Amino acid sequence: MGADNKIQAAAPANPEIARSLLAGGVRTNYHDQGQGQPVLLIHGSGPGVSAWANWRLTMPALAQDFRVIAPDMAGFGFSERKPDDVYSMQNWVAQAVGLLDALDIPRAHVVGNSFGGALALALAIAHPQRVDRLVLMGSAGVPFAITPGLDAVWGYTPSIDNMKRLVQLFAHDRALVTDELAELRYRASIRAGFQESFARMFPAPRQAGVDALASREADIRSLRNHTLIVHGREDRIIPLSNATTLLDWIAHAQLHVFGECGHWTQIEHAARFNRLVADFLKEAEVAQ
Repeated sequence: MGADNKIQAAAPANPEIARSLLAGGVRTNYHDQGQGQPVLLIHGSGPGVSAWANWRLTMPALAQDFRVIAPDMAGFGFSERKPDDVYSMQNWVAQAVGLLDALDIPRAHVVGNSFGGALALALAIAHPQRVDRLVLMGSAGVPFAITPGLDAVWGYTPSIDNMKRLVQLFAHDRALVTDELAELRYRASIRAGFQESFARMFPAPRQAGVDALASREADIRSLRNHTLIVHGREDRIIPLSNATTLLDWIAHAQLHVFGECGHWTQIEHAARFNRLVADFLKEAEVAQ
C-alpha cells in the first residue's frame, strides 16, 4: 500500500476543551454534563489550571444526578485571553452570571474551590437570587495572612522543579506527588498565554490578592444559603482557620474537615468528597 493510502490515527482530543460561548464579554470554554438541577463548579487559581484539571474526578460523579457546568474563568484554562483583560472579582462575577444567562439557568448550586470559593461567595452576595446551595472547598474569600504556600503558588515561575515543589504543597498524600504529574502540570502552565495571564493576576505584594478576593464580613453574614464548608486538615495553601471563620459567619453552614488531606480534597478523597457534596445538594430537593 502506498504512503498516500495509509490511514493515520487522529490525534486524541484534549479533554480540557469542551464547549464555548460568550459569557460576560468573555469567550468561555465550559463543560456541560448530566441532567437535573444545575451545579456550577468554579476552579481554583493554580498555574496551568483548567476546569477539567480541577474537577475531572468530580464532574462525572455529580453528573449522575445533576447538570454540571464547569467553566474556565477568565485568565485560566482555554477561555479567551485578551491583552487588555482586567482580572477582578467584579469581572469574574459578571462572567459567571453571563454564563448562567447564556445557558438560560435562573438559579444554580455553586461549588467553589479556593479562589473559586471566594468567587462563589461574591456571586451569592451580588446575585442572591441566582445561587441556591453553596459548597466552599479550601476557600479563600475571608481576610487572612497569606501563607507561604499560597505565596509560592501565585509567585510560580515555570520550571519542572518549581512545579514539583508546588505539587508537594498541594497534596498531603505523597503517592500523588509523581514526576509524571509535575511534568503534566508544568506543560499545562507553559501553554501559550497561560503564564502571562497568571503572572498578571496576583502580582507581589500578594497579600493584596488575598485582600481583593475577600468579601466583607457583614455581606457574608447576610447570606442565607445553606452552605457546606469542606477543608483539608493539612492544607498548606489556605489555612483551616478560613473554614472555621466561614462556619462562624454563615448562619446555615456545616463544616467537614478531611484528615490526612491537603488542598486537593476533591482529588485526595475524591469518592468521599463526591458523596458528601451530592448528598448535601440532594437535600435541597427534599426541602422544596
